[in-house]
Amino acid sequence: MPVDQEHFTHCNDYPTDTGGFSDDIEGLLEVNEEEHSSSGEFIDAFPGSAEVYEGGHTFLGLFDEDENSVHRVNNPYYPFSGWKDWEVESWLLRSGLSMGKIDSFLSLEMIKALPLSFCSAKELRSRVEQLPSGPRWMSKVIEMSHPTKSPVILYWRNPVECIASILNNPSFQDHFHFMPHKIYTTAERKCRIYSEWMTSDDAWNMQSMLPNGTTLLGTILSSDKTNISALTGDRVAHPLLISLANIFMKTCAKMTSDSFLLTALLPVPKFIHKNRRMRGILEDRLIHQCLDIVLELLKQAARVGSLTLTQLEVVRSQADPLNLEVFFREAQKFWLNGVIKPFWSDWILAKPSHFFTPEMLHHFHWEFYDHDAKWLINAVSELEIDFRISKLKQVTGQCHRDIQCSIIAVSTDAAPRTVLTAIRALMDFRYLIQASCIDDNDLKCISSALAEFHANKDAIITAGIRRGEGKKIITNWHIPKIELMQSVVPSICNTSVPMQWSADATEHAHITAIKDPARSSNNNNYDPQICHYLDREEKCRRFDLATGLLDPYKVKLAPGGFDEGDDEDEGDEDDIPADLLFTIPVPGRSQPITNYFVVAQHLRHKDVGSVPLPLRTFTVGRTAFHLAYSPSIRTITINEVAVKFGLPDLRAALVDFLYREATHGQHHVHSIGGGQRADPHVQLPFDNLQVWFKLCLQNTDFHENSNIEPAQTLNCIPPCDTWPCGHFDPVIANTEVGFLWPASGLQGAFLHVVRLICHSVIQLRLIMRPIQTAGNTCHNHFLTYAQCFDIVPVLGSNAPDPSTQLHILKRAKAPVNLVPRFGITADSRLTAHNSLEHCSEFWLNKYWDKQLFFSLST
Repeated sequence: MPVDQEHFTHCNDYPTDTGGFSDDIEGLLEVNEEEHSSSGEFIDAFPGSAEVYEGGHTFLGLFDEDENSVHRVNNPYYPFSGWKDWEVESWLLRSGLSMGKIDSFLSLEMIKALPLSFCSAKELRSRVEQLPSGPRWMSKVIEMSHPTKSPVILYWRNPVECIASILNNPSFQDHFHFMPHKIYTTAERKCRIYSEWMTSDDAWNMQSMLPNGTTLLGTILSSDKTNISALTGDRVAHPLLISLANIFMKTCAKMTSDSFLLTALLPVPKFIHKNRRMRGILEDRLIHQCLDIVLELLKQAARVGSLTLTQLEVVRSQADPLNLEVFFREAQKFWLNGVIKPFWSDWILAKPSHFFTPEMLHHFHWEFYDHDAKWLINAVSELEIDFRISKLKQVTGQCHRDIQCSIIAVSTDAAPRTVLTAIRALMDFRYLIQASCIDDNDLKCISSALAEFHANKDAIITAGIRRGEGKKIITNWHIPKIELMQSVVPSICNTSVPMQWSADATEHAHITAIKDPARSSNNNNYDPQICHYLDREEKCRRFDLATGLLDPYKVKLAPGGFDEGDDEDEGDEDDIPADLLFTIPVPGRSQPITNYFVVAQHLRHKDVGSVPLPLRTFTVGRTAFHLAYSPSIRTITINEVAVKFGLPDLRAALVDFLYREATHGQHHVHSIGGGQRADPHVQLPFDNLQVWFKLCLQNTDFHENSNIEPAQTLNCIPPCDTWPCGHFDPVIANTEVGFLWPASGLQGAFLHVVRLICHSVIQLRLIMRPIQTAGNTCHNHFLTYAQCFDIVPVLGSNAPDPSTQLHILKRAKAPVNLVPRFGITADSRLTAHNSLEHCSEFWLNKYWDKQLFFSLST
């Protein structure tokens, strides 16, 4: 059991009646045992689970039980004089100012003239101590059998109180799942869907072992050492964070949702022992000893047997645990790490093979950086890989994500095909398990991808590209992270999709719960100062939340209950009126994004004449389009546009377009490609155009239509100093009626064994709008000039390349990424600004974006 890993996520059950926490969840529990959802899914809810009991404590009920509640009858802001007094106090405490600087601020003559109820930092903090408290901190000195350089002190809070604090937090209202349920794609229940933890087998099986009416709460524990001091001091903290698996996945992923609470600061002592490895064993034992203390109240008296515990009994019978070297040698025979008593040994229903869940960053992305990327770099050469990636205009070259998204495409033709097949299979595996919703068919694809890697992995060793230190060739497959991949499919069935166990939220919690408090300390004896800081911070947060609910004149919580900041995403939304601008928070982003779907909906219902036509923001299916109110070029002749953008057949293309519109109607879906049949000298009903250089596209999540993705900007910039060949982005466009992106994928349907292409990959060359003239009706439309990429047949069909599973495109509704087909050696004349124009063949890179991957993999 690798409990000495730096990060793990623990998920186990905590049965309770809901009356102990909040009686506001009744509306969430009205689920039929059999239900057909609006999305076409069929749901079986666990019968008789999650009953509601009377007599529980709500958030405000606990707030009113405080000893100072009698003073808040007339003044809800007691011990402060009122809202404004509390507002100043709250800002000062959260500003990061030291007590000395706060005193200096309060001593200013202008500030002294304000009717504040406090006049010093000490008095301010004393008032904060009177506020209602959350879970209280405790400490304990741990007696050690081996000497340490300083006393070992554990700081922790009651984990049950932490769970109760999360459960009755009003911000999470309507953000919980309390009933285990199984989701199926059809009424026959043949294909199971896994998404939230409550859809997993573990949740269902655990509920079946609990008394009727009990509510199952999944406990998430996350532990990861983090540095406190920067550059100097070697100060490390080891926080233990706790949360509930019942919280909606997308809510828990929000950085500022406060879904994780710090429940303990595990000690990080320095043991006095000459053997470094033995010091590591002592640290592991201490972690388990402290976890056993902290989590005691979450455990049940019954013990559940397991193979690991049986093996530990054998080890203890062969060696004295106090004799570290001998005990460790015996433990290694069973691949154990020398811990005497695992913290989970007396925790009912606890199974390490289930509760240690896979985590994307530490297990799979690091596996790519440590192995896959190095294999391809060794196969292609570091200089060649670096040159190829630097020639992609979308790649910054500064982050690992860009390398992971493009390395398969840039390595093609330069790496051996069997090597590329093996690494591509791992890439498919990595992408498939990142879906927010996985069904039984997806599980087969995940297993097939892993099996394909194992079938081709020997080519990596044969090519001599698996190397260790000093470029020494390694001829074995002793890679724990790859071995872990075998357990992913069973883990998805047991605990549902891996994405809900992402470390993004906990990594962010390390900043707010450890690093920020440490910066406000005196850089000495960090742990107690962090506890005091968090205690004051939580008192302020709870007080602010309670007074916000009690005072009708106070500003309420932002929509969704979580403050994600006030800045919008980048784009052209500056010209959107304030009453039409709608933003939504997105997990992983510190700023909200503009929701162009809602903007388009409101624009459609505006009175005629109140907004410019055609609408600058509109939707087609699952895609929203947005153009700036003001065009980049307000007026320009057709001939001037043709010269500026290098489009000699522009006039003929416009004539052909108008002919098709007149023949088939305005709602006709035009084909893309082929020559123009019109005379280029034919007169048009308009002479001038408006031109836009940018277009924003926004799509919904592939698996969840209700989840809005951040908008992406498409460029259509004519040649200039920065872009000598222009900057024209590629997209996927729908060319057949009856097929929609992304459900149809790149391929549409089969007809007489010939595959029809119902979506085309195009390059935007011009975004325009004819200027109104007499008899011209085209001014009510935005038009684009596009150049089409032809798919190069592979093995006689339009299927993707068998090694890379990428389509090859040749020059002939979603942004796409094209990678030049560099060949065995890339042309040294290529640059990031000309590669898209000078290359003749490209790879359609489905790995650039997860949504694109799922769409092109259908």
